Amino acid sequence: MFRLLRKAKRYTLVMAVVVVFLFIIAMCSLMLPRLMASLIDVGITQGDNSYIIKVGMQMLGLSLISAICHIITNYFTAMSSMGFGRDLRSEVFEKITHFSLQQTDEFGTAALITRTASDVRAMQTLLQAGLSSVVSVPLNMIGGIIMALSMDVQLASVVVIAMPVMLAIIFINIKWVRPLFEAMRDKFDNVSRVLRENLSGVRVIRAFNTIDREHERFNKTNLEYTSANRQARHRMALINPATTIVISSATVAVYWFGQFRVLSGNMSVGDIMAFSQYVLQILGAVMGLQMVFNMIPNAMAAAGRLNQVLDSEPLIIDPKEPLTPDEGIHGHIRFENVTFRYPGAEKPVLENITFEALAGQTTAIIGGTGSGKSTIVSLIPRLYDIAEGAIYVDGVDVTQMAQSDLRSRIGFVTQKAQLFTGSVADNIRFGNIGASEDDITAAAQIAQADSFIRDMGEGYSSFVSQDATNLSGGQKQRVSIARVVAKRPEIYIFDDSFSAVDFKTDAALRKALREITGSAAVIIVAQRVSTIMDAERIVVIDEGKIVGQGSHEELMKTCIIYREIVNSQMGGEEAA
Repeated sequence: MFRLLRKAKRYTLVMAVVVVFLFIIAMCSLMLPRLMASLIDVGITQGDNSYIIKVGMQMLGLSLISAICHIITNYFTAMSSMGFGRDLRSEVFEKITHFSLQQTDEFGTAALITRTASDVRAMQTLLQAGLSSVVSVPLNMIGGIIMALSMDVQLASVVVIAMPVMLAIIFINIKWVRPLFEAMRDKFDNVSRVLRENLSGVRVIRAFNTIDREHERFNKTNLEYTSANRQARHRMALINPATTIVISSATVAVYWFGQFRVLSGNMSVGDIMAFSQYVLQILGAVMGLQMVFNMIPNAMAAAGRLNQVLDSEPLIIDPKEPLTPDEGIHGHIRFENVTFRYPGAEKPVLENITFEALAGQTTAIIGGTGSGKSTIVSLIPRLYDIAEGAIYVDGVDVTQMAQSDLRSRIGFVTQKAQLFTGSVADNIRFGNIGASEDDITAAAQIAQADSFIRDMGEGYSSFVSQDATNLSGGQKQRVSIARVVAKRPEIYIFDDSFSAVDFKTDAALRKALREITGSAAVIIVAQRVSTIMDAERIVVIDEGKIVGQGSHEELMKTCIIYREIVNSQMGGEEAA
């Protein structure tokens, strides 16, 4: 936790200002009881109205100065804590963006969102409350103790007894509560996960009429979180009554023993009133410290979760001296005996994959569901690292290239069309931020998207909602394809990106693509044979292994599995 709080050191100057004003506030607080004692013993006892007015004005002046300093302190404290939260959130987000897909899956999307938002907010709140308490509490405690001792050493023993009791209560409670806050935050991750699944899968839920079941599932996770939260808060709630009893007992003890000091002539009534104010100030400072300590278990749990993210080094990193392909080589991909398994899997998803994709040619990958087609193409931009073998792009092993250099050469249309909130033009321009309006229009025309975009309310300026729920599946795929076309990469990867378009649009789209990808390498993962029949090379995958390579005609003669796929989709005569 303290390691995270040290990240606020860039706000040292602001914190120094806060310390100065907190010191002024503490001095004002320490002077007010003395003035009050003088007001009682001199002004009120002797009936000196002018003295009462004089001391009263001094007390009002100190109160005004204290109020102004409080306002300034709150402003700068909020400035530093908000800035700290902003910086910490940015650092966590930057770390997450460099995670491999494997690491993202291990943490879970809902957990990463919770850590970036809720956990950072817990640290931010602790800094905001702790910044003033860390300074003001010692000043008020030490100053109050000194003033109390200067007035009466014997009576100050009340404070000496009360303070350790209060501190013991606070520290025992922290140790008792922290595990519950850690469990509570894990339960909150589950609530976020279920809520996210329900919002993203609302169409499926309604289609299968499982709304009541999802309500039950959400209520179950929500009740688990509520129960953990309630248990933690119940334990935390014990602090206030316990510390209040200690403070009240100390105040009563001061008045009880103080009466004897007054009767013996060692102290005046005003001194007793001032002394009780110092006792309240000292124990009140401990109460303020207790409020911060109330936040510590929650912040410690949040800090632990944030440190898990910040301490995780990306599994996929750039080499110290990255290699750059020769200028004369563009759009060449080679797999050599590639074997890959997902983390925790017993069997590899891919085994001994070897093939080439050449510039100016279309290489198609086809196979049954779950055969590993999408996994193959996800290895090219190094979304995962392979276990064995090597993948070469433009003659260089992808592990020896800078990730930014590698991915700048690739245009990837993923299996699930992913668009972002904003305009249609912004989504097409996503891969090429400098694309002009003409470039965007040309890309949309090639992707067969221009007509439906113009039919939208504001054309290319039309709004795309979150998850593109205002577009159909085919429209999302075509905008995704236009995004890659606008980038004009040297390697085009289409991961089952034509499945949601009709045969006529599919044919027109592929024809338009051929005209602009003449010198580029094109890799198509497809389920439909009609999409890949014209490819120069077709790679047939079955259970993670290559069972055939060649043109359509060659595979019809040599590959039984390919022939079965073709016959199941097209029939024998049509396939021939």
